[in-house]
Amino acid sequence: MRIIMMAGKLAWVMFMVVSLAVRSLATVYTVGDASGWTIGVDYGTWSASKTFVVGDTLVFNYGSGHTVDEVKQSDYKTCTIGNSITTDNKGKTSILLQTSGTHFFICAIIGHCGSGMKLSVNVLLPSTTNNSTSPTSFPSTTPTPTPTATSGVYPTTTTGATPYMIPDSVVSSSRSVLSIFRGGGLVFAGVVFVNLVHFL
Repeated sequence: MRIIMMAGKLAWVMFMVVSLAVRSLATVYTVGDASGWTIGVDYGTWSASKTFVVGDTLVFNYGSGHTVDEVKQSDYKTCTIGNSITTDNKGKTSILLQTSGTHFFICAIIGHCGSGMKLSVNVLLPSTTNNSTSPTSFPSTTPTPTPTATSGVYPTTTTGATPYMIPDSVVSSSRSVLSIFRGGGLVFAGVVFVNLVHFL
């Protein structure tokens, strides 16, 4: 009986370690780096130097008079406004990249997209064995609720469905926890080991 209890505790601890380790691999990208989301930045060059994977977050920092709109590829190419999948204008927008494939963002203020305020990012599936370049989507097992506010994280979709929103307060808390794991992986492993010994 004691062996079964120990095995159950070990399985639980291993599940938690793997879950936290996978999530801690996500990266938070500030779009445009120090320049932010504004006219006059070459976002094509900015995104070309990065590798985006499912679970990463894009943070758009911008002043009043701008928006962040996720759009379909056709609207991105023609800078068409009014058909956005999601939109935000609060000055700081965080987008959680939940699906692989190419995602398209524009500023929907007339003339801004045409002046270069547009970004496309190719999002890959996380991989531990190879660097896959063929985008596919994670299957969704739950329906996607409609957002009720205009600030927070808008997970992206490739199907055009309206994504749900995660409030900024949750995103900030999650980033704080993730930064602890990224910066202290060895310490985290030590804590897990001590707890494992304690459970056994």
